[in-house]
Amino acid sequence: MPDSKAILLAITELGGYPDFTSLYKQQGYEVVKTDSVRKAVKLIRQYKPAVIIAEFNFQSDFRDRTSSLETVLSSAQGVSDSKMIVFYEPECQHQYARFLERFSVFSSIPFPVDEKDLQCVLRQALVE
Repeated sequence: MPDSKAILLAITELGGYPDFTSLYKQQGYEVVKTDSVRKAVKLIRQYKPAVIIAEFNFQSDFRDRTSSLETVLSSAQGVSDSKMIVFYEPECQHQYARFLERFSVFSSIPFPVDEKDLQCVLRQALVE
């Protein structure tokens, strides 16, 4: 475990799943939370998080993007070497697969999020 805690930025746009803040903290992270991508962009620059956790929310009304998650990843490039962990709906697997053709993420976890899977991924993110 590092002397100073790694920053984890949790972006919860829609939610509807448990608040994993206590799990994040148990795994040794200092947690910063937001509910909007606009705020997340500022927080990425401010904190340079080691890990970013966000939801893939397919948005068919976007002409050139599939999700606001693209904005988050673009914002992190060149600012932080953040490891992106994405929660996604299995019904959106096809759209999410298209997203993954263009963007690389550290880990993808389908809903409902299994707490043990998340715990394992969080541990890996600290050591890799």
